[in-house]
Amino acid sequence: MENLLELKKVEAFVQHYHILHDISFEVPKGEVTVLLGRNGAGKTTTLRTIMGLNRVSEGSISFKGESIVGRTTFDIANSGIGYVPEDQGIFGGLTVGENLRVAMKKEDEKTTERLEWILELFPDLKKFWKKEGGQLSGGQKQMLSIARAYVNENDLLLIDEPSKGLAPIMVDKVTESIQQMKEQTTIVLVEQNFMMASQIGTRFYIIDDGVTVHSGAMDELKEDKQSMKKYLGIS
Repeated sequence: MENLLELKKVEAFVQHYHILHDISFEVPKGEVTVLLGRNGAGKTTTLRTIMGLNRVSEGSISFKGESIVGRTTFDIANSGIGYVPEDQGIFGGLTVGENLRVAMKKEDEKTTERLEWILELFPDLKKFWKKEGGQLSGGQKQMLSIARAYVNENDLLLIDEPSKGLAPIMVDKVTESIQQMKEQTTIVLVEQNFMMASQIGTRFYIIDDGVTVHSGAMDELKEDKQSMKKYLGIS
C-alpha cells in the first residue's frame, strides 16, 4: 500500500528542549493512523514538526514521496496537508462563515461541494453561520476547526486531540464526523481518549518520551493489555 507520509528517525527541539529523539512512522494512503502516548510524550510536537512549526534537527519527513523538511508552514499546507491544532486555532472575532472563507485556498465548484457536505455533517455551523467564533461552545469551535481544514482539497489531515475538553455527547458527534471524513481522506489522529481512537483508527504508533516505541493494527492493541498499561496507563 502506498505511503502518503513517512517520518524516519526525526529529532526536533522546542526552544532549547530536545523533545523528539527518534520518531519514525508511516501513514498509508486512505487509512487513519493514530499517535498514542501519555501527556508530554511528544505527540503534538510531532504534528507541529510535520507542519514546519518546529525545525527538524535530524531525520527525514516525506509527503507524497518528496521531502518537506525545511519548507515553510505555508508551503507544507499548500502541498495538501490540513492541520487541526490542539487549541483549535479559529478566529474568535470572525463569524463562522468568515472563518471558513478565510481558510479556503480557492472558491471553486469542488470547494463549494465540500463546504455543503461539511455543513450537513455539522448543522450547528450552518445554524450559527453569522455568529462569531469566540461565542461558540467548545464542541462547536472544534467542529469549525475541523471544517476549516476539510474545506480544502487536502490529501492528508492532521487532527490533534479533537475530543479534548468536550462533553461526552460532543465527543460522540466528533467521532462520527471523523469516521465519515476518513472515507474521503487520509488522517493522522492524536487522541488521548482511547475509546474514540480505537473506534476510528486503522493502525497505531505509541510515542514515549519522544521515541516511537510500539506500533501495529489498532485491533491488536485492544487485546494487548500489557502494552496499554505500560505505555498508556490503561488497565
